[in-house]
Amino acid sequence: MNTSTQIQLLTPQHWKDYELIDCGDFEKLERFGDLILIRPEPQAVWPKSLSEAEWNKLYHIKFKGRSATSGEWLKKNPKAADRWHIEYKNSDVAIRFRLGLTSFKHVGIFPEQAVNWDYISSSIKSFKTPKPKVLNLFAYTGGASLIAKAAGADTTHVDSIKQVVTWANENQELSELQDIRWVVEDALKFVKRELKRGNTYNGIILDPPAYGHGPKGEKWKLEDHIMEMMRDVVQLLDPNEHFLILNTYSLGFSSVIVENLIKTAYPKVENLEIGELFLQATAGPKLPLGVFGKFRKIAK
Repeated sequence: MNTSTQIQLLTPQHWKDYELIDCGDFEKLERFGDLILIRPEPQAVWPKSLSEAEWNKLYHIKFKGRSATSGEWLKKNPKAADRWHIEYKNSDVAIRFRLGLTSFKHVGIFPEQAVNWDYISSSIKSFKTPKPKVLNLFAYTGGASLIAKAAGADTTHVDSIKQVVTWANENQELSELQDIRWVVEDALKFVKRELKRGNTYNGIILDPPAYGHGPKGEKWKLEDHIMEMMRDVVQLLDPNEHFLILNTYSLGFSSVIVENLIKTAYPKVENLEIGELFLQATAGPKLPLGVFGKFRKIAK
């Protein structure tokens, strides 16, 4: 029996509104729609491919960190927008996002996740189940929730931070979608409640942070809680037709750890894929941005 799973390296294929132009010296130069940003990037330990002069010529807004968790945005043109919209489109669906300059270097989207969005939409479109149920945990501003809903799924979105759930709802309106179920709660608590209720889902997406807090101060630490979470969520999967995506962005995690977690929690897993997500810079380098494990079962 062959127990090894090929490790994949995947990068988004359908982004028109996003481009990683260059990365290096702990920074990245990115285009979101018409705006070009410079943001910190702890993974970019190599030198920049383009010169400092080229970076300075290209960018519109730059993030300058003050501490590990906050900083300020410096605009070349003071009239540059604080908020703007971009679109993501693959062969199945199209969605829209409102982006914004937050105090902690994020803009409301993780572009590498488009790889997982394509898997979500293609899985839902392949299902025989008429209205598949999808659960998105640690759901942030809702990219995966929007994709699932646009592909035809009955979608539940769970995040512990009220402001990002409000942001996700804005993205739903922008994308001309409706009826995503919004839940502001600790993800692990929600999963345990769903188990007690006997609910099942055809799709489950987990994108947990390395560290986090629930709305009532519940502590989340990836390595301490991920095994418990995995053992619980696999019990929520519809046995006949399902997909599951586990995505982690933690410097200590490898795709082999993710493979072990999934196989331990769900020994009867079929069609398991593991690997690393990256963004391909136009100037040359690949920027690694997390590891994933995913599997699906489609009814015959």
